[in-house]
Amino acid sequence: MTSQPTKKTAEPAPGGHGLQAGLKNRHLSMIAIGGVIGAGLFVGSSSGIATAGPGILLSYALVGTLVVLVMRMLGEMSAANPTSGSFSAHADRALGRWAGFSIGWLYWFFWVVVLAVEATAGAVILEGWIPAVPQWGWALIVMVVLTATNLVSVGSYGEFEFWFAGIKVVAIAAFIVIGGLAIFGLLPGVDSDQAGLSNLTDHGGFLPHGPGAILTGVLLVVFSFMGSEIATLAAGESENPQQAVTKATNSIIWRVAVFYLGSILVVVSLLPWDSKAIADKGSYVAALDSLGIAHAGQIMNFIVLTSVLSCLNSGLYTASRMAFSLGQRGDAPKGFARTTGNGVPRTAILVSVAFGFVAVFFNYKFPDSVFLFLVNSSGAVALFVWLVICFSQLRMRKIIQRESPEKLVVKMWLYPYLTWATAALIVFVLGYMLTDTEHDGRKTVLLSLLVAAVVLAIAFVKEKVGGGRPAGVGAVASEAPRDEVKTG
Repeated sequence: MTSQPTKKTAEPAPGGHGLQAGLKNRHLSMIAIGGVIGAGLFVGSSSGIATAGPGILLSYALVGTLVVLVMRMLGEMSAANPTSGSFSAHADRALGRWAGFSIGWLYWFFWVVVLAVEATAGAVILEGWIPAVPQWGWALIVMVVLTATNLVSVGSYGEFEFWFAGIKVVAIAAFIVIGGLAIFGLLPGVDSDQAGLSNLTDHGGFLPHGPGAILTGVLLVVFSFMGSEIATLAAGESENPQQAVTKATNSIIWRVAVFYLGSILVVVSLLPWDSKAIADKGSYVAALDSLGIAHAGQIMNFIVLTSVLSCLNSGLYTASRMAFSLGQRGDAPKGFARTTGNGVPRTAILVSVAFGFVAVFFNYKFPDSVFLFLVNSSGAVALFVWLVICFSQLRMRKIIQRESPEKLVVKMWLYPYLTWATAALIVFVLGYMLTDTEHDGRKTVLLSLLVAAVVLAIAFVKEKVGGGRPAGVGAVASEAPRDEVKTG
């Protein structure tokens, strides 16, 4: 008698079948590549260019370096212990339950707000194409469709993200190649008298507003990098999590260099940084227009829509998996950790999208009050997450070395010095944001700190009142309870 084959379970869950290893290698590869390309790159880069001129390249390079270092730390921990909770589960074990609870819920909050932002952005584009459907109708349609794909299976999420990310990657690669040829006068049929590397220095110099503008540029571009950590959450549902995390971590350098620095370099070389077209049309549309490419605006709208749908798709996936992990660790209702036969955390998905719908409602009814508060109060969460990753890695390295050194397949460079330097840089950026009143940096940090303080207070009260975690529930499903692990 032979046994029947069963689906591989990525993570067990109480009251369900657990997450299934339904993501293929090609899904993980494209999630890793596309995750670092957000709609903010296409939409928000024009304000950064106006603020720092060609020096915005240094702003992108500085934030890109920060992301590379943080992802290296996260890769070290996730390769050793792949889990859908990612940095939240690592913080739980390394720093304490309060840390995992707090950063997990803050991250979930960030993404459910992003759902509303992206759904609205996509609805604006779609309404422009088909005005017969109102904007709120389009927002509802895209949310429902992508919720349905996430509810079917993790494989359907991966398949949608594979194609969404693929379009983004092909679009940026084509933009860089075509723009590069035009800059050096090698593009047949195009005679752009504005294009050239001289644009980097001819219009007031490389830093027309002085060195201080680099830091202001950092504040404007830092949030467009959020999403690079999604690959470490998704790896928990792949057939070879350790390999997936290692590959995503090792490829982050070229992804940031090519997609961010490469494409922005092309923009500020094709056009003078102070060109009115960049402010009026957006940086990428203006760059395409300067080459005489027909329907540049519509082409870019399609690419932006793809990026928006990709971000919406991944945002719902990420929020639901974080909710699942919190439920699994006893830091959220138990229902969040229940899965269907296909390994889908249905309750976690539906609750996440429900809050997304509430945020969309606030965006239409109270855009300048309630919704603005939600956006600003979640704005600095990315920096909080990166800071927690730094402190978690400082402790987790010792735990991994003591218990299972063979799992240390990805190592943070120059540990612990570079980790401390990265944490100091993040704190510096947060401090500098407090001085920024022109771009709402101070308001964003203060409101985000307020929300973080509330969540921290809930975490400490919950731990004080509720006591320890139920027996058998650990920070990572495959490990022993954190209380049994010495972290000194």
